[in-house]
Amino acid sequence: MQLTAQIVAIIVALAMLASGSVKILRTDRIVGLMSNVGVHGKTLTVLGCLQVAASVGLLAGLAYPPFGIAAAAGLILYFAGAVGAHVRARDPEWQAAAALLVVSSFTFGILLVAA
Repeated sequence: MQLTAQIVAIIVALAMLASGSVKILRTDRIVGLMSNVGVHGKTLTVLGCLQVAASVGLLAGLAYPPFGIAAAAGLILYFAGAVGAHVRARDPEWQAAAALLVVSSFTFGILLVAA
């Protein structure tokens, strides 16, 4: 079980690092996608920084599990907010993706606690 949690932590951390980086760099594609949801300017940078911080927390959780648990809890809240934003924007294509990430983050948190 511990090996599974470690592998998932690394995969999720890399995904959050990539996603956060494009938000911080404000690539054209992400600016367009986030505009549809009503996220602009500094908010986009803040969201990217939160994702990068989560990736650091997940990786730090490999050495000290409470950091990983806190990062997973933060991601659950982050993606729950994302689901709400996509529902509010009536963006059904991304609602499912955000909901999947909430479930994935929750499952990962359970793996960390069980490990």
